[in-house]
Amino acid sequence: MQTQVLYGPRLGKEGKSRLGCCAVIFDESGSKVLLTRRTDNGRWCLPGGAAEAGESVAEACEREVFEETGLRSRVKRLIGVYSDPDQLVIYPSGEKVFFVVLCFEAGVVDGSLGLSNETTAAGFFSLEEMKTMPIHAHHDERAKDAFYHVPEAIIK
Repeated sequence: MQTQVLYGPRLGKEGKSRLGCCAVIFDESGSKVLLTRRTDNGRWCLPGGAAEAGESVAEACEREVFEETGLRSRVKRLIGVYSDPDQLVIYPSGEKVFFVVLCFEAGVVDGSLGLSNETTAAGFFSLEEMKTMPIHAHHDERAKDAFYHVPEAIIK
């Protein structure tokens, strides 16, 4: 069984709430963002994952980027806060999760782009390229929001 994302009216209430963090990392031209392809479902996503107890959200975001890509990053700004009450994530273990996700813009500090046991591919892609790719739940929306470069956080 692979990780599933299900949608339905208020389906999220069937899961345990969890805080997630993801990073939008632009390429040098600012026209593409870093995506990784997930091992568990083959979909493309922004690097990120669940925050662990005892770490700040910036630490969680930076840790997840490193674990999934090998890049050391630094959080720059909050892009938005995302929660979809109609979404439920079901992991292969059977665990059901409702995510509230903080999406940050981050910059690369050092390291080389690579893969991990959670990723099968990584690269920088434009919004136009993303339209033809299988994208994990709402990650294309978060990337698009990052391109707006608005000073205040988006709340969805």
